[in-house]
Amino acid sequence: MKLRLKKRGTLLSAFTVCLLLTACGETADDTDVPEDNSQPLQETASEELSGTDSSPEEESPEESGSEDGMSNPYTKPDSLENNEDIENARKYIWQEYLNQVRSDAARMEEVDKHAMTFGEATMKYGLIVKGEPDESGYPLFIALHGGGQSDTPDLNNSQWAQMASYYQDSVENGVHVNPRGVRDTWDCHFNPESYPLYDRLIENMIAFYDVDPNRVYLTGFSAGGDGVYAIVAKMADRFAAANMSAGHPNGLPLWNLYNMPLQLQVGENDTAYDRNTVTAQYGQLLDSYQEELGGGYIHNTYVHQGKGHNFRDNSSADQTVMADSAAWLESGDNSTVEVDANAVRFLEQYVREPLPERVVWDLSQRADQRTGNSFYWLQANSRLTEGKIVVSYDRESNSINVEECSIPGEVTFLLSNDMLDLFAPVTVNTPSGSETMTVTPDYDLLYETTMERGDFNYQFAAKISVTFEAE
Repeated sequence: MKLRLKKRGTLLSAFTVCLLLTACGETADDTDVPEDNSQPLQETASEELSGTDSSPEEESPEESGSEDGMSNPYTKPDSLENNEDIENARKYIWQEYLNQVRSDAARMEEVDKHAMTFGEATMKYGLIVKGEPDESGYPLFIALHGGGQSDTPDLNNSQWAQMASYYQDSVENGVHVNPRGVRDTWDCHFNPESYPLYDRLIENMIAFYDVDPNRVYLTGFSAGGDGVYAIVAKMADRFAAANMSAGHPNGLPLWNLYNMPLQLQVGENDTAYDRNTVTAQYGQLLDSYQEELGGGYIHNTYVHQGKGHNFRDNSSADQTVMADSAAWLESGDNSTVEVDANAVRFLEQYVREPLPERVVWDLSQRADQRTGNSFYWLQANSRLTEGKIVVSYDRESNSINVEECSIPGEVTFLLSNDMLDLFAPVTVNTPSGSETMTVTPDYDLLYETTMERGDFNYQFAAKISVTFEAE
């Protein structure tokens, strides 16, 4: 076995690993329309939804282009000789990124108009800011409307208007955003262009609204629940937690949710597309992942007793759900318990760990139109769309430990000084062997990784790449 280090990720190594990956392949349309159990529909359903884009509490984004906004109080280090240099470089680069974004005319127009375009798709969104930011900034709640396939935009517009208040009333402090599906199709929230638009939305909220990237949350009802499944399967590294209500997973595997809590909710009698039983099955699926990997995959599965497609996942009162969704599914056990099923209260319990010690990455769930190639602290060329890796790092032993990998190609481990000591030898352990090497912190890599995701938690000063060959 030979392992050759090359700067900034040009290292290749011929480790050979062969594993099997199984995934579901079911598809299902979802054209049902969830009703709001506590909020009336807003009267307007036109493109300019008066209830979604303004509020007495809404704040303007930070002023861009001011003298203070365009200055950089940090100094670029001449070299990266120690952790202090790396930290100074990170601060300097992050401020440079913010200055670029906040002075970009296209970005400012997006924020001003509450609309972003990628390719042929435009994502409009409503926004309201509530309360005051804490020392980390505001939490961000992204809420996806129901609706889906329709001959005209009226259905989705009315559902979009409803979602402006449906979950927002449970948010006491934070930025609440309700995107409009980019097309009037059953997969309105996860068309191919949707994923880079969610990236852009989150990046804009961080840069212009002081959003804490470690408290970005996703929730959705009906077609919005479909969207939650699809989005977190591909973008789990962006979110602290997610709530899925009354949606359908359409056969997606959820391996990538090892570090992202998910709450699943459905009505007992929501039989369209077997939403009720499929939701319980996906609770079992996450149970099986958790058992197989010995942890991760935090989740709740709530089957609401006696409810159809609509139930109170936005209520302040406890709700009656099946005590054990798996027992309900398998044996018809109708025992119930009272639980707090409020989606927002579930979400805000969690803060994302952007550099988790253990990562599971299923490359079959990549979104092909996203511009970045990274997932947490892993990276792979966008052409790689199969295989799965389970990998961890250990600061005490200064090592990267590959537990399993079925990816037929190069995987890069992005290294931060918050993960490992970059000025000491780093050991890479795989099922095929081990190699110890030195890495060289690189300013250009810090810059590139900052720009890729617009998230100061994802700034990496070194990297090691390994090529795996599946048998």
